[in-house]
Amino acid sequence: MPQHRTVDVVVIGGGQAGLAAGYHLRRAGLDFVILDAEHAPGGAWQHTWDSLHLFSPAAYSSLPGRLMPPQPGETYPQAAHVVDYLTDYEQRYDLPVHRPVRVSGVHREEELLRVETHSGVWRARAVISATGTWSRPFVPAVPGRTEFAGTQLHTVEYQRPSDFAGQRVIVVGGGNSGAQIAADLAHGTTLTWVTLREPRYLADDIDGRALFDHATARRRALDEGRTDTGGVASLGDIVAVPPVREARDAGLLKAQPVFDRITATGVAWADGAAAEADAIIWCTGFRPALSHLAPLGLRGLRGHLPTHGTQAVGEPRLHLLGYGDWTGPASATLIGVGRPARDAARRIADLLR
Repeated sequence: MPQHRTVDVVVIGGGQAGLAAGYHLRRAGLDFVILDAEHAPGGAWQHTWDSLHLFSPAAYSSLPGRLMPPQPGETYPQAAHVVDYLTDYEQRYDLPVHRPVRVSGVHREEELLRVETHSGVWRARAVISATGTWSRPFVPAVPGRTEFAGTQLHTVEYQRPSDFAGQRVIVVGGGNSGAQIAADLAHGTTLTWVTLREPRYLADDIDGRALFDHATARRRALDEGRTDTGGVASLGDIVAVPPVREARDAGLLKAQPVFDRITATGVAWADGAAAEADAIIWCTGFRPALSHLAPLGLRGLRGHLPTHGTQAVGEPRLHLLGYGDWTGPASATLIGVGRPARDAARRIADLLR
């Protein structure tokens, strides 16, 4: 990679959001580069657990311009199929991805933004940050967590149920990851599933297609000053994909309330109840991976940067893409990232003109 080069746009992150941005930047006729910290295409999908499936059929899990082909024998494609799709997408559109390139900081200059990496410096008239959340797993500060003598890991480190065969496992988290991993472990382990509130399953016929429609309807209502529809959160927390549905219907997914403390051998509740454990798996979510933007001084609450759509309020040359609804309806999903990516590319093109 050149040590110093100036382009119209630097995209930071080569996963699904970065590729969607690249597609629309190419259509806008802009000179751009995508800097990806990974060693291979596929973004976070190449690091997920073995049994992970999408929430939607392939045709409803596609980036702009290219439908994801169906995976033979699977209604909901596996993560490996997504990696293959993203690899093909990157090659099909000849997107200028440089990897592995880790960005250390984005800095203001008089007319440009300076993007510093471990392998050189890029200067750009605009930057799109599309680094996602997978690299910033969140684990809550529960009393006694450092005292536990067993294994603790986060969603990002979980791979397969055979790693825990015959063990006593506590899965913490009532979202999709928690439910899917609990269902994965329900047959071969002594499972304790712990959730902040009673699990809320979406109706069995709802998948990612409906979730995207609800997220889009909520954003439209808010933009037009109408009553908040509640979006996806109003429907429930857990998509009942087949493995989750089967474990639930078999009575294997019975959630316990969150414990009060962790002990050396397990967890304990305030009423004196306790559960022994060999392992605790934290399915407790993520935070935006935005440390590279710290030099710009834009930090907001909970690590979020204030934005109008995808555009940073405090720096109009910066757009954030793919971190959640605050950067576009369902923008952290394959099907949802296309529209905010298009909007970001258009606003950048207007700015540069």
